[in-house]
Amino acid sequence: MGGQKKGELEVIHSWSGPRSLSTSLMYSFAQREDTEVLDEPLYATFLKVTGLDRPYRAEVLSTMESDGSKVVQEVIFGPGEKKYRYCKNISKQRVPGLHSDLMKKGKHFILIRNPLDILPSFEKVVPPSFLELGMAELVSIYSDLSQLGKPPPVIDAADLEQDPEGTLRGLCEDLDIPFDDAMLRWEAGPKPIDGIWAPWWYKSVHQSTGFTEPRKYPKPFPFSLYDLLEQSLPLYNVLRKHVRRTSGLSKSPLPPPDIPVPANKKLLAWVGDEILPRESAKVSVFDSVVQGGDSVWEGLRVYNGTIFKLEEHLDRLFDSAKALAFKNVPTRDEVKEAIFRTLIRNGMFDNAHIRLSLTRGKKVTSGMSPAFNLYGCTLIVLPEWKPPVYDNTHGITLVTATTRRNSPNNLDSKIHHNNLLNNILAKVEGNNANADDAIMLDKDGYVSETNATNIFLVKKGRVLTPHADYCLPGITRATVMDLVVKENLVLEERNISLSEFHTADEVWTTGTMGELTPVVKIDGREVGDGQVGPVTHRLQKAYKKLTEEAGVPIPSYQE
Repeated sequence: MGGQKKGELEVIHSWSGPRSLSTSLMYSFAQREDTEVLDEPLYATFLKVTGLDRPYRAEVLSTMESDGSKVVQEVIFGPGEKKYRYCKNISKQRVPGLHSDLMKKGKHFILIRNPLDILPSFEKVVPPSFLELGMAELVSIYSDLSQLGKPPPVIDAADLEQDPEGTLRGLCEDLDIPFDDAMLRWEAGPKPIDGIWAPWWYKSVHQSTGFTEPRKYPKPFPFSLYDLLEQSLPLYNVLRKHVRRTSGLSKSPLPPPDIPVPANKKLLAWVGDEILPRESAKVSVFDSVVQGGDSVWEGLRVYNGTIFKLEEHLDRLFDSAKALAFKNVPTRDEVKEAIFRTLIRNGMFDNAHIRLSLTRGKKVTSGMSPAFNLYGCTLIVLPEWKPPVYDNTHGITLVTATTRRNSPNNLDSKIHHNNLLNNILAKVEGNNANADDAIMLDKDGYVSETNATNIFLVKKGRVLTPHADYCLPGITRATVMDLVVKENLVLEERNISLSEFHTADEVWTTGTMGELTPVVKIDGREVGDGQVGPVTHRLQKAYKKLTEEAGVPIPSYQE
């Protein structure tokens, strides 16, 4: 070993559950000239402390050290002949009372495997249980190491099977050790390094000479273990988020995107009847919003401890739910409580936006019919730190979409529903034209609204906005219409042609997400002189003043 002194070695801890390719990985590391391996050195301690029975219990206890502290200090961290000592550890064997050096010293990594793949073969030796799977302890190990300031690398057995060299190279890089090609193959048969339990557990791995491709199609899952799968799969997914590489049918080649407001990476959302972290806030695949966009929604803004126009938004939410014949709808007070609790939990009292959705709920089987909706509605409160989404200082540009706004003959826009494909198609046209949004016309060619907002124009001191026949009669629209009157301006609601917008003195849009947004260019034509106009400025100030004075207070947190 080139002058390596006896006793100078670094311990590499592998932590996994059973049936996770942990023995294959041990064989892989055993091929390195610079590494010695230990097969589950804590096994005797585990059997002694738990009292669990195994076919080989007596032999393990009679031949292996069972004093946990001695195992840690004298076996795991004892003197050695090589540079590294690889310790294959099973998570459930980390019993209470072990010496603190076990976690504080050495390099650690975690090997996980999907319980869908573990459980079908698990009960060949030991009846499966939550304890035996050890998934909760793996999460605890990750947490404890992270608190010590050294979050461990996590690798997935599926990646080892599909790309062993790439996965091992990545692991070696994370452990700051050189990769060795010898890790990719070994001789078949039992090994001197095998634990006493090898004849019971290692029959298949003894037939291997390396990491093998997984079966194209897996075995049927034993549904007698369904409850155990439900308990363990969320824990697997907690750790899977930290995997350097992931495998799957729909594996995305894209890197993780940036979050527009980084603070929103960690937020809490209300789904159904509980508050959940961002990545856990999901609805069932049987929910009507997934099955058919069958849901209604509102956008709410939070200003200085109050929710602006909350009552008006709730009026429209319940009207929309009634128009769609929703049943088992939560009460108004229940919806308010969910909103308040979610905001308070997030500490969001200003400069925040809420996407409030009410779906028809989960179905008992997939299908279109509301007769399948027997669970009641699903309430979703999604809060985000979100400043106005448009440039309200310098203005935005619009183009006219070829996609026409839905007619009340087809789908009435006065129902504020989640089936937004009509709007999305127009937004696609806007994106393709590098515009901020797209104007949508009605069937007769009059301007209706944009894909996301209502729209106004000013011509010779008069303020005009389209009839709410095709467009959504927005709450911000109604608020601005009231302000126009209060500012002693002339307001006219009528059919407006596109050329009138092209030749307007000023144009703005309104919506909860963007508030009151100036438009400085439409279809390549400057609006007025291409600057934000005086009437727009005036109404922006009036709107801002109103948001500071009105709104439903968020109840303050009480111990």
